[in-house]
Amino acid sequence: MFRLLISFIIFLATGVYAADELAAKRANLLKEVAFYIAQTAAETGRPVLDAKVATAMARVPRHRFVPADQIHNAYLNRPLPIGYGQTISQPLIVALMTDLLQLKPGDSVLEIGTGSGYQAAVLAELAKSVYSIEIIEPLAMQAAITLKSLGYNVTTKLGDGYYGWPEHGTFDAIMVTAVASHIPPPLIQQLRPGGRMVIPVGAQFMTQYLMFIEKRQDGSIITRQVLPVNFVPLTGRH
Repeated sequence: MFRLLISFIIFLATGVYAADELAAKRANLLKEVAFYIAQTAAETGRPVLDAKVATAMARVPRHRFVPADQIHNAYLNRPLPIGYGQTISQPLIVALMTDLLQLKPGDSVLEIGTGSGYQAAVLAELAKSVYSIEIIEPLAMQAAITLKSLGYNVTTKLGDGYYGWPEHGTFDAIMVTAVASHIPPPLIQQLRPGGRMVIPVGAQFMTQYLMFIEKRQDGSIITRQVLPVNFVPLTGRH
C-alpha cells in the first residue's frame, strides 16, 4: 500500500511538473511573439499585440494540435509538420493574422484551411462562431475531433475553401491559411460590409505577401500588403 501511495504521489508530481513546464514554455513563446510584433510594426501597423489576442494565444494548448513526435517543439515560434505536406502555422503569424482581423465577441468568422485546428481554436476564443473548411480529409477529421474534445465552438467541413461557405451567409471576418495566386472572388462576396480578410497571396517557392482586405460599407474593397510570408498552397479545383 505504501509503495502504491508513493507511486501515485510521483505520478501526480510528474503531471504537475509537465503542466508547469508547458505553461512556462507557452509564456516564453508569447514574450517572443510580442517582441517580433513590435519589430514588424512599421510593416503591419500593429506595434502591440491586442491583449485579447494574447490571452487567446495563452489559453489554447498548441501541444494538443501537433503530432506526438512534435510535442516537444509545440511552443517554439516556428511552423511544424502535421502530415500530408501541411504545417501548423508559426505562432507569430497566427497572432498577427488574428490581430489584424480585430475580432469582436459577436463576430462570425470563416477560416479557409483548418489544418490541425489550432488557428480555429484561437479564433473561437475571440468570436461568437467559427466556420472552418479543410480539403484534406484526414486533417479535417482529426481537427474536428481535437476541437470538440477541447470544447471549442467550431463548425468544420470537408471541402474546397476557394468557394467559401455561402450556406452560412456572410461573415464579419475571413482568414485564409494557405497561399492563393489571387484573392478568391467568392470570399469577397461572402465578406460583410465593414468586414476584414487576411490572406497570403503569391506562389509557392516565390514571394508571398500577407494581404489585408477590408470591405467598406458601400461594398468597395481596399487592400493592403502587410509583409512577406511563406505558406503552403491553397489547393482545390480552381
